[in-house]
Amino acid sequence: MTEQITKRKRARGIVKSDKMDKTVTVYIERLVKDRRYGKYVRRRSTFMAHNPHNDAREGDLVEIEETRPLSRRKRWRVVRVLRRAPVLIESVPEPEMAEAETSPDSGTTAQA
Repeated sequence: MTEQITKRKRARGIVKSDKMDKTVTVYIERLVKDRRYGKYVRRRSTFMAHNPHNDAREGDLVEIEETRPLSRRKRWRVVRVLRRAPVLIESVPEPEMAEAETSPDSGTTAQA
């Protein structure tokens, strides 16, 4: 029995969503030349990829590889994370100060 060696397709893309367990949604952007005008247009393809260790996060640049069907829509797996997305620090809103002096509804001053 001879083993048939096939080269699997690999692609680089950006993680669009990591909300599922062990699965990420990756989009791959490519440039396609318009037939009529000759202008290059961006095209996107979206793939579901298996992320076994949950190490890829939203916004990361990842390399994915074709694999056997793992579910209805999942036929790719994450090989490695090439670049991490920058982490944004969310600002905590300041608590609002209680209005002790005047009430905007009644227009009268509060007594202490």
